[in-house]
Amino acid sequence: MTSYEAAGVDIEAGERAVDLMKDKVARSRRPEVVDDPSGFAGLFDASALRGYRRPLLASSTDGVGTKVMIAQRYGKHDTIGIDLVGMVLDDLVVCGAEPLFMTDYIACGKVVPERVAEIVGGVAEGCRLAGAALVGGETAEHPGAMGPDEYDLAGAGTGVVEADAMLGPARVRAGDAVLGLASSGVHSNGYSLVRHVLREASLSLDAVLPELGRPLGEELLEPTRIYSLDCLELARVVDVHAYAHITGGGVESNLSRSLPGHLDAVLDRSSWTPPPVFGVLAQHGGIAQEDMDRTFNLGVGMAAVVAADDADEALRVLAARGLPAWVLGEVVPGEDPGAGRARYR
Repeated sequence: MTSYEAAGVDIEAGERAVDLMKDKVARSRRPEVVDDPSGFAGLFDASALRGYRRPLLASSTDGVGTKVMIAQRYGKHDTIGIDLVGMVLDDLVVCGAEPLFMTDYIACGKVVPERVAEIVGGVAEGCRLAGAALVGGETAEHPGAMGPDEYDLAGAGTGVVEADAMLGPARVRAGDAVLGLASSGVHSNGYSLVRHVLREASLSLDAVLPELGRPLGEELLEPTRIYSLDCLELARVVDVHAYAHITGGGVESNLSRSLPGHLDAVLDRSSWTPPPVFGVLAQHGGIAQEDMDRTFNLGVGMAAVVAADDADEALRVLAARGLPAWVLGEVVPGEDPGAGRARYR
């Protein structure tokens, strides 16, 4: 007799996964979250926005990319959800938006309740770190389309910013200081190149390289740093003009998006030392500096453009919050009017 289970879908496993993740999801709850008795929707009390003069809702969606393949190979699933939150909610804070809530979606070849609960637990922890609520999600079993140990995850987030407080290129001025906010490592971009290096150099994820002092798999799975609360606090205390989330494309490409057409950001490569993992990848992969620059964050996970007079105070605020930061460069009149860009001097 044919059944859904015979086709590869285990409904009971899905229900057990939901039970296992409930306590972890509850840790990300905000006071504005309202329970939906049916469980079909995530509810958020919009009356919390009454204090805004003109609230703008900001939304973002993203995935983790092929970093999930490293997690699957290494058998570590409890932090990949933090990466998802970093990719989604730290995009919102670039315009000054406070992250409010998020939903996630996990597709897998086979629902292993404990593994799904670990993944979602990471998402919930990331939301807690960002000050947002995980209000719902979906886990889908795709037998035949994905292997039993394969999965992928994506998410969407919503935030809010006061219209006249929105950050971005229009606020940037010549003379502004550009601050680099340290990354925790590779974060969640460039893993197709990472996997290529692993394959071509025959590097094992279990290898303990002297430059790293721990297994390579642990280093590559270091979760993405969550900047939301740090950036919101910094904008509250000092005159922040713009942020740039350093993701795919590297520092120059992403920072250029936060500049007006008539201004450039000139960056000092000697102002920081990239974490050792980037040297390991460059050396074992024979990767040119140009490709490193346009693929990885190289230790700069977020950039902040602040009024020059506020640079010292901004660094003090970030240091007090335990976030390493430094003066990465400055904003100057553009070389090519109409095409503002970030560049190394």
